[in-house]
Amino acid sequence: MPDVKLVVFDLDGTLIDSAEDIAHAVNELREQFELAPLPLKTIESYIGNGVRKLLERALPGFERESVEDAHEIYLPIYRRRLLDNTRAYPGVVPALAELDVPGRTLAVLTNKPLQPSIMILEGLGLRQHFAQVYGGDSFEHKKPDPAGLRCLLDEAAAGTQETLFVGDSAVDLETARNAGVRCCLVTYGIRPETVASLKPDFRVDDLRKLASIVGKG
Repeated sequence: MPDVKLVVFDLDGTLIDSAEDIAHAVNELREQFELAPLPLKTIESYIGNGVRKLLERALPGFERESVEDAHEIYLPIYRRRLLDNTRAYPGVVPALAELDVPGRTLAVLTNKPLQPSIMILEGLGLRQHFAQVYGGDSFEHKKPDPAGLRCLLDEAAAGTQETLFVGDSAVDLETARNAGVRCCLVTYGIRPETVASLKPDFRVDDLRKLASIVGKG
């Protein structure tokens, strides 16, 4: 593809491996409601559509009001655990250093709330590479709604053909398609088995391979 002016990344499952900390936080929440813990793989399958969807899935049968109450309890639990086990995936640090060049904008668009997203990026030393970070509470609608991605295009003055969205799920692919931009899916994310049947424009098993896709900037 032509040299890419804007590269937008999903966070969980793409840049960071955060599933274990999310699972521990969810199970701590369930314990407060006197519910048994869930396996890591089960909670992993709930990740990707934002915190409220995560909690709806983790607390089946709860009324909407109870899920809202649980949401307020969950957030401080998760903030305490943000960086217990969460790490950047192998290859992410050198990849971002190589991709972060004059003339190219890097950004993050995640369904995770904005505050913990920034705290994680700062804690892992990644925040410096991103001109903008938007979370699941930054816009009225979350991914796969294209509003966040379109906003980033406008801010970077980038065309759809100059933009690449990088993620690890069907939600990310749908977001890219809804915004009319190309998509690259990583094959190492939170649920890599779900990516096999998808048809993105590109796939990589290591983020360092993005450099050969996006050009020199």
